[in-house]
Amino acid sequence: MKVAVVGATGMVGQVILHLLETRSFPVTTLIPVASNASAGRVVRFKNQNIPIVTIDEALAQKPVLALFSAGGDVSQEWAPKFAAAGTTVIDNSSFWRMDPNIKLVVPELNAAVLTKDDKIIANPNCSTIQLVMALGPLHKVFGMKRVIVSTYQSVSGTGQKAVQQLENEIKGVSGPMAYPYPIHKNALPHCDVFLDNGYTKEEQKLATEPQKILDDTSFMVSATAVRIPTAGGHSESVNVSFERDFSLDAVRALLQNAPGVVVQDFPETNTYPMPAIAHGKDAVFVGRIRRDLSQERTLNLWIVADNLRKGAATNAVQIAEHLVSKGFI
Repeated sequence: MKVAVVGATGMVGQVILHLLETRSFPVTTLIPVASNASAGRVVRFKNQNIPIVTIDEALAQKPVLALFSAGGDVSQEWAPKFAAAGTTVIDNSSFWRMDPNIKLVVPELNAAVLTKDDKIIANPNCSTIQLVMALGPLHKVFGMKRVIVSTYQSVSGTGQKAVQQLENEIKGVSGPMAYPYPIHKNALPHCDVFLDNGYTKEEQKLATEPQKILDDTSFMVSATAVRIPTAGGHSESVNVSFERDFSLDAVRALLQNAPGVVVQDFPETNTYPMPAIAHGKDAVFVGRIRRDLSQERTLNLWIVADNLRKGAATNAVQIAEHLVSKGFI
């Protein structure tokens, strides 16, 4: 099982390497891939120092599986080349997600759509994954009509440069800026680039990706994505209107029985999800479960997950584990 990790030195790539090791994925040969500038450096994997190679060198080795986390431009150019060589690609960028010929997968919800012939598989946006993990089981029973989501996203979602910007600002040190404004003691209603419709790309992803994952366009999502000065973990305030009425007990039972979801909803003890609790964990945490008193058949939720784990690396590795379990790779 030759496995290439494209973008091995990035924040998501490093978590992927950690998960491949700690989840005992059956790697026989690891091929860490990074930019030409990083070639020759090493990564640590299973107590070995493994040299980083360039992407063309990795392609020449014809890995069985390639986990891409190096940005859309790299995925656009190289994912088809790996696929043509027989490699199964799981891509963490946004490039392939809305391609009608590419599956967009959250294993707990729609792994069944995958076949042996799927050579490029898209990993959804981090904010999308935690949203559909909580809403998918509810939609199946109550039928979503409209979702309004406001996100509170950590700087790690932007990358190492943004994490460094926050750390520099906390220390009062000048340095490169990942954002157009300071992020420390601030909140930026600006995740990714703005589109002609006034929404950002992040907000547009939240509007379209859930429909593809759940294979249903009968509901609509309206999003506002905000960057906040937390180092890791995304939070979402979600208001969802359903076709059919619900009881809070039924909602809690569905969420408690949903794979990968943990309910933390005890206001009397101040128990609710927070990024600090989700850090380093693979679950999606849901709390503040309550009716919207202003609108019938409408629910409020607070959803939190580690964006580098379930929001990116864990979901990708879980897709790979599913492919192995089915004998597809």
